[in-house]
Amino acid sequence: MTSRAGTFVFIQLPTTRQIVICGRYELQEVGDGLMGRFVYGRSYLDRSDAVAIDPINLPLKDTEFTTTKVEGMFGALRDTAPDAWGRMIIDRRDRGKTLNELDYLLGSSDVRVGALSYGPGQDVPALDYSSVHSLDDLEATSDAADALEGEIEGEANPLLAELDRVLAPSSAMGGARPKTVVMDRDGQLWVAKFPSRGDRWNNAIIEAAYLSLANECGIVVPEAKIIKLGARTILLVKRFDQEPGNDRSIRRLFLSAHSLLGLEESVIDRLGWSYLDLSHLLRRISLAPTEDATELFRRMVFNALVSNTDDHPRNHAVLGTDAGSWRLSPAYDLVPSTDRSLDDRNLAMTCGVTPGRERWANRLNLVSGAQHFALTADEANTLITEMKGIVAGRWEDHVRNHGGTAQDCRNIAHAIDYAGFEYGTVPDS
Repeated sequence: MTSRAGTFVFIQLPTTRQIVICGRYELQEVGDGLMGRFVYGRSYLDRSDAVAIDPINLPLKDTEFTTTKVEGMFGALRDTAPDAWGRMIIDRRDRGKTLNELDYLLGSSDVRVGALSYGPGQDVPALDYSSVHSLDDLEATSDAADALEGEIEGEANPLLAELDRVLAPSSAMGGARPKTVVMDRDGQLWVAKFPSRGDRWNNAIIEAAYLSLANECGIVVPEAKIIKLGARTILLVKRFDQEPGNDRSIRRLFLSAHSLLGLEESVIDRLGWSYLDLSHLLRRISLAPTEDATELFRRMVFNALVSNTDDHPRNHAVLGTDAGSWRLSPAYDLVPSTDRSLDDRNLAMTCGVTPGRERWANRLNLVSGAQHFALTADEANTLITEMKGIVAGRWEDHVRNHGGTAQDCRNIAHAIDYAGFEYGTVPDS
């Protein structure tokens, strides 16, 4: 061991909304790698209202948990750290420094995802939302996001000196897309997603359309709305992990499927990206296991029908409930792929049991795994047919209803109900 650093971990309890210390995390250098250590506090374990921050990998036990995955960071904690965009902001702010997972975790703003917070001592940290942008700040934050992308591309920009002040590295879902968190007049948090220089279509309109189309297909989604600022189109997605309360924000535990499945950040661990395995875990921890399993099946089918092949495990999650249990979170980050193959499109996660084709976005493959979602083959086929009719018949209306043009529809038409979805289900002509 050459160094060791750590933080106390605090949780907002789901029943009382009280914020209490629940444990301590330490990151330790061991040989050429990093090891994370976590222990629940004895006083926390003695509470009748104590809940596990990860029911599978960090159950409520009086023991020391260790991990070398994700550079020594437990998934439940990693989920509350900044996403790729937030990390980019921190890297810019701390140029020249070598940062580890703990640095990123502690470098996030207080509007991090979920119900956890962190501090150097055992005193409950005061959550500071005073610096959260309002909806009136969208133009400034959008300008700053564009400036940061320009800096990455080597452009000079007069806004560079103000980027650290304007762009806060919050942990919002959404990967590497330019974004920030804003608060409306009622105290509700929203993720504001900005245009990116690499966009191939109007991402805000298309993602909003996909969310409303998914909702028509019976999928639970967060509220979303479009904001126009001159030539820019911004998508606002309501934060479903937090909502305003009488005296403090109501914060809910958040755990990504990546963390729930206990995955590493490696190519080999992609073999563990599986809807089937996630469904089995949901049936172990969910407050409504059969309902959540069927909901997950719907999302899997929807992703196949609209070519959302960026459906990796960080784009699925569970939320803590007031009963101290878990439910599948609303769906998020639904976007089309650029793949134009008519025959062979694959989801990011295993979605069936067809030998050698387990990720094939095809009806036969989806139905092959129906039993893993508490469905019969007939029930799965009926559900797929129903959803396919909605997607094929209604997708253009949803794009148009969010301000999309005929060109926006042409840009993503290749993604909808591709021919290979039905291969093997109808006779060849």
